[in-house]
Amino acid sequence: MTTPQQDWEEAYQNLPLRQEDFETMSGVPVDPVYGEAPFPGQFPYTRGLHAGGYRSRLWTMRMFAGFGTAQDTNQRFKELLAHGGTGLSTAFDMPTLMGRDSDSSWALGEVGRAGVAIDTLADMEDLFADIDLSEVSTSMTINGPAAILLAMYIVVAEKNGVASNQLAGTIQNDILKEYQAQKEYIYPPRPSMRIVTDMVNYTTQHLPRWHPVSISGYHIREAGSTAAQELAFTLANGFAYVEAALAQGQDINEFGRRLSFFFNSHIDFFEEVGKLRAARRIWARWMQDRYGATDQRAMMCRFHTQTAGVSLTANQPEINIARVALQALAGVLGGTQSLHTDSFDEALALPTEKAARIALRTQQIIAHETGAANVADPLGGSPYVEWMTDEMERQAEEIFTYLDDLGNGSILEGVYAGIENGYFVGQIADSAYRFEREVNAGRRTIVGVNAFTEGNQDDNPHLMRIEEETETAQRQRLTNIKTRRNAQQVNEALQKVTDTAADPACNLMPSILDAVRVYATVEEISQAMEKEFGTYVEQAIV
Repeated sequence: MTTPQQDWEEAYQNLPLRQEDFETMSGVPVDPVYGEAPFPGQFPYTRGLHAGGYRSRLWTMRMFAGFGTAQDTNQRFKELLAHGGTGLSTAFDMPTLMGRDSDSSWALGEVGRAGVAIDTLADMEDLFADIDLSEVSTSMTINGPAAILLAMYIVVAEKNGVASNQLAGTIQNDILKEYQAQKEYIYPPRPSMRIVTDMVNYTTQHLPRWHPVSISGYHIREAGSTAAQELAFTLANGFAYVEAALAQGQDINEFGRRLSFFFNSHIDFFEEVGKLRAARRIWARWMQDRYGATDQRAMMCRFHTQTAGVSLTANQPEINIARVALQALAGVLGGTQSLHTDSFDEALALPTEKAARIALRTQQIIAHETGAANVADPLGGSPYVEWMTDEMERQAEEIFTYLDDLGNGSILEGVYAGIENGYFVGQIADSAYRFEREVNAGRRTIVGVNAFTEGNQDDNPHLMRIEEETETAQRQRLTNIKTRRNAQQVNEALQKVTDTAADPACNLMPSILDAVRVYATVEEISQAMEKEFGTYVEQAIV
């Protein structure tokens, strides 16, 4: 029988380490970890997933980017990679997020404005032109039409000689939080869950390095939730996906190890660190004790973190650099696997190239100058941080109990019921309202907003703008593609998608891949499924 200390030492000794001197600026050597068991890399992973923390590998610096046309964003991707970015993260424009094309009446004035416009496979080909998809991991922030965009990515890779099993990355595909917070849904919750579980099943078989769902608290927090609500709602959604996949007969030890999460890192520094540590502990315990996972990798809560866009202010935008740096440090000390840092000008417009580079440099300073990456879980053992971790867990467990009761012993059914009765929307709205009242009453200080406003009249920085010509050009490009493609092939492929949607025993992904290959559009494929699934209309909650 070995001790936890001996187990940790053995695990650490087997790690490849970065070529760094792990010592302070004064030349003081630092140990890889301090404190008591359980150590990093040990169940329930409160202190991190790996024995050495960031000593063996830094987090992925994955900057979120997307604007204008696919060619525009392709250039930004290349700039970020050239400046030291180690992963790509794709922002899609509103029409794409809603499963509509650039020539839809819904798209007027929105094409390329808040993300990149993707209508067909041709756009996806341009988006990743001259980028080796076997060498870079890619995240795609898309939910309602996620299956279509993933299919496009797979086909682009195929055309460039990269097999599906070489692709690494994440697609957000968290439809439950759309009903709770972000509102970018297409179909009702239950058929949407069928699409998600089909994607989980497909990627388990064909894309072993791909994370088919990034269960996202980020948008729940941006909508106004508290940290504890973000934690609880996100993990509850994760449990719901697990229950849906189990109901489909999937192996938890297979799909469980490829589920990932996406958390917000807000400005309340120690609360954020506690939240992230609690997330790992809760997930590991529930996956083992309630859902029966036996593979340690299926119990690990892997997550991407993004600094809090909602905390950025239009007043004195340069001070957002300080906010982002502190939020990023909280994410790192919380043990994130990848990180996006917001650009200081995002409260005003899409990030300029300079602002995006400063945001990336912020991560690089934390990684290489502060020493934060030299010790695993450096705040572990702090009475305050340990208490905060426990408190985040306690509050989350109260919410799990409510949802479990609401679903008569099923978190999945509890989440469905919570969407239908307005529980999530109401809880988030109440928290957002309380926060705004505190700010307006001066009980909560926001620099540049309700205090320290000197400098608010300074000139605004140079802003990035998307011109109307971008929308016109994208629509013309779509017209040209529709003219050139084989209409009969497109119609047959779309009918196959509808037929597959009507048969729950069939996985949707193969038919969507076939439709993408003949250049069916995002909207056409979405509507082929809408014929069977219908669309979702949110009930008003008073």
